[in-house]
Amino acid sequence: MTGRKEKGDPLNSAIDKMTKKTRDLRRQLRKAVMDHISDSFLETNVPLLVLIEAAKSGNEKEVKEYAQVFREHANKLVEVANLACSISNNEEGVKLVRMAATQIDSLCPQVINAALTLAARPQSKVAQDNMDVFKDQWEKQVRILTEAVDDITSVDDFLSVSENHILEDVNKCVIALQEGDVDTLDRTAGAIRGRAARVVHIINAEMENYEPGVYTERVLESIKLLSETVMPRFAEQVEVAIEALSTNPPQAFEENEFIDASRLVYDGVRDIRKAVLMIRTPEELEDDSDFEQEDYDTRSRTSVQTEDDQLIAGQSARAIMAQLPQEEKAKIAEQVESFRQEKCKLDAEVAKWDDNGNDIIVLAKQMCMIMMEMTDFTR
Repeated sequence: MTGRKEKGDPLNSAIDKMTKKTRDLRRQLRKAVMDHISDSFLETNVPLLVLIEAAKSGNEKEVKEYAQVFREHANKLVEVANLACSISNNEEGVKLVRMAATQIDSLCPQVINAALTLAARPQSKVAQDNMDVFKDQWEKQVRILTEAVDDITSVDDFLSVSENHILEDVNKCVIALQEGDVDTLDRTAGAIRGRAARVVHIINAEMENYEPGVYTERVLESIKLLSETVMPRFAEQVEVAIEALSTNPPQAFEENEFIDASRLVYDGVRDIRKAVLMIRTPEELEDDSDFEQEDYDTRSRTSVQTEDDQLIAGQSARAIMAQLPQEEKAKIAEQVESFRQEKCKLDAEVAKWDDNGNDIIVLAKQMCMIMMEMTDFTR
């Protein structure tokens, strides 16, 4: 018995290492997917509104150009939704996401046809009404898809990634302000407002799942502070800055006021996340802290790659891997190489044992099979 116990120690150690490294890889994948979701479901109505404006002006050439942008936007929503499905264990939720994505996919060409019809007959009341019907239908389906995706993704992951993105955007705003770049300032400030609004909407919905109490009150207070105090002040400072920079020559204004208002947005989102995490277990907090330990320079590299003209391809894990940026691939490849080494050790240790009636050996062999599937992921 003593001999068997001594032999079991390396096996248990190998299983522990494998479990930790599997969790690390899954965390990297979750972060990459959450980055894409955070960017793709931000300001989802803009491509549609631009398309409709072009159609109302009767400019058929512009409509065809914006139709391509709208089509790429729709494809991106569908593909990112499927990407979210690939890392979710919520079977019912995944079914709803895929159904909603199918609706978006089939509705897209109908919206474009309605816009082309309106562009050809901009004065036609029938064409205008038809466009309005498809506009409403599109916005409704996008809301359904967004809510379905939100339901299958982790609120903790969403908040962590949102916090990182807002910090990046705040830094971009400050740099744009100092360089006098009005367009970048306006666009980035709009992204910050959109991200903050998403945080407020999602966490408000999340709190509906809890009984009213100290926890929900604390979270809702944080949300109220961000939406009713912090964001209006930020919007006001953005307007002042843009107005001052747009004059010729640019007028002087209090940069520190803008920087303080921007910092408060980041602080507000961070406070919401801290309030949400109050009831988490130590294990959940440990997993969440892994997101925070990423170096600021490496945060959200995925999002830098996801411009409107760059789509995330693939319904399979292999296709997902192929489309990730090189930095993310390198991280995951490093993890997988480490997995392979641990797997060899685990295989060697497991081979010494007969699995008949031994649950831990059965478990270890199952983990080896999982490891094989995960290494295939990067090929």
